[in-house]
Amino acid sequence: TAAVVTRRSASDRFSLTSRLCVSQRMEGMLSGFQSDLSSISSEIQTLQQQSVSMNVRLKNRQAVRSHLSQLVDELVVPGAMISTILDSPVTEQEFLEQLHELNTKINFAKELSFRETLACSDIQDIVDRLKLKAVSKIREFILQKIYSFRKPMTNYQIPQNTLLKYRFFYQFLLANERTVAKEIRDEYVDTMSKIYYSYFKSYSGRLLKVQYEEVADKDDLMGVEDTAKKDILHGFFSKPSLKSRNTIFTLGQRGAILSPAELEGPILVPHTAQRGDSRYPYETLFRSQHYALLDNGCREYLFLSDFFMVAGNSALDLFNSIMGKTLSMFLKSMSTYVSDCYDSIAVFLCIHIILRFRAITAKRNIPALDKYWEAVLELLWPRFELILEMNISSIRNTDPQKLGVLDTRPHYITRRYAEFSSAIVSINQTFPNERTNALLGQLQIEVENFVLKMAAEFPSRRDQLIFLINNYDMMLSVLMERAADDSKEVEGFQQLLLARTQEFIEEILSPPFGGMIAFVKEAEALMEKGQLDRLKNDEARITQLVRGFSSTWKQSVEAMSQDVMRSFTNFKNGTSIIQGALTQLIQYYHGFHKVLNQPTFRSLAVRSELINLHHLMVEVKKHKPNF
Repeated sequence: TAAVVTRRSASDRFSLTSRLCVSQRMEGMLSGFQSDLSSISSEIQTLQQQSVSMNVRLKNRQAVRSHLSQLVDELVVPGAMISTILDSPVTEQEFLEQLHELNTKINFAKELSFRETLACSDIQDIVDRLKLKAVSKIREFILQKIYSFRKPMTNYQIPQNTLLKYRFFYQFLLANERTVAKEIRDEYVDTMSKIYYSYFKSYSGRLLKVQYEEVADKDDLMGVEDTAKKDILHGFFSKPSLKSRNTIFTLGQRGAILSPAELEGPILVPHTAQRGDSRYPYETLFRSQHYALLDNGCREYLFLSDFFMVAGNSALDLFNSIMGKTLSMFLKSMSTYVSDCYDSIAVFLCIHIILRFRAITAKRNIPALDKYWEAVLELLWPRFELILEMNISSIRNTDPQKLGVLDTRPHYITRRYAEFSSAIVSINQTFPNERTNALLGQLQIEVENFVLKMAAEFPSRRDQLIFLINNYDMMLSVLMERAADDSKEVEGFQQLLLARTQEFIEEILSPPFGGMIAFVKEAEALMEKGQLDRLKNDEARITQLVRGFSSTWKQSVEAMSQDVMRSFTNFKNGTSIIQGALTQLIQYYHGFHKVLNQPTFRSLAVRSELINLHHLMVEVKKHKPNF
């Protein structure tokens, strides 16, 4: 038993020892594994750091390569560029493309030189020589185009359009050779200034040859005696004058110049007009001259802005350096004409031509001619006002006794006024001007006073009224053809005509029916006061009035109608007056009936002899003139 115990204990000790050995070996192995894992971790970190570092270096190298590649590409001057700039004509598309590339390389070389890049010196010489060659070829090309403008009968718009196709040429010169750019600009300005001046001077001179020979002078005023009568008195020794002074104050077809079709129509060709012996009023020549100026001026301003790359005040200054001499010539010529012009309608039409041309340039957004338009208006407005004031004074100072035989028909001075006023009012409606309206108001007052002075020369009130009505009606008819119905002039003469017509109706009713009219007015006044009984003893008077009217009214109405139609030049106006008189007569007779129906007169036997009012109205209608 003891032996067995001893063997077991020995076996246990051996087993324990073995286990310890295994545990130690395992511990050693695990320690080795831990050490290996630690070293692997550090190696992984090292590899990660190396990877990041390599990635950064790669990106840096790629960035450097990109910059260097771009730099090399920009620095390299291809052989194709050299051969094209040296040998190709400037008009070829390839030359224009290579010029763009050359301009880019020039700008790049300038940028590198600022950075003091050494590689820049390698290409600077080649780039400079190519630039000089390009500048030389471009300068020669543009100057040839400019010189071609100077050839006689050349349409300079064609070479201008060619230059616009190569506007980059001037941009290249401006960026790289300013002296040459200035030379070209100065040459263009000098050439075009002379061309425009020569063209417009010649054109204006030839236009004047087709102007009407007969023009208004200082004696052709509204209040002056008719020239036709003067010519008869003075015979062939009198000063040549207009065939009819009335034409100076008549618009006629002259106003058509302001219609869009004629305002922007083709300009006059003087030699064609001369061959056809055509003659034109001044405003037609003025329109043609200034439309040519507007057309050429707008085109030139757009060309300058586009080709020379200018805007604002710079564009205006360049435009004025070209067109200034021409515009000064226009203003001087116009000043000379205006100082001796007495055709107020021509001046007023010229004013409105300029107002419309100014609106056209504003719509096109071209300010080049704005100052010129203002200068022209500053010449024309004072002259128009002066001529209008001279006409106002001529009417104010007119002596009716020196105007020949009295006549109840419309006077030639009032006809002049009517034609003139309707012309100015119709034109002024499109671009209203308060100063013009004020002057027309003064003129109307003087004409109204003149008509009253002339009427006062007639001995009878009847003739005075006929004269006033004829003149008011004529002026109103002429005004309403052109002026608006609500214009101040139309309304004024409508009121005057109505007042004088009512007075004339009373005047012509008085001789045949005055007794009845006076009785009706007297009776109606007493009726309002309740004193009609004061007339109850007038039976004899009433009887005479009733029987007198019944027996003579038809003959009186017929005579009155014929007299009215003979007295008034306007058939429509005469008819209106007759209708008004007959209507007034019926109203008076109706009032006569009404008075006799009052209790005071109901017992009068003569009441049975009164004409039935309805029957009277039917009979009166037979005497109304029919159109």
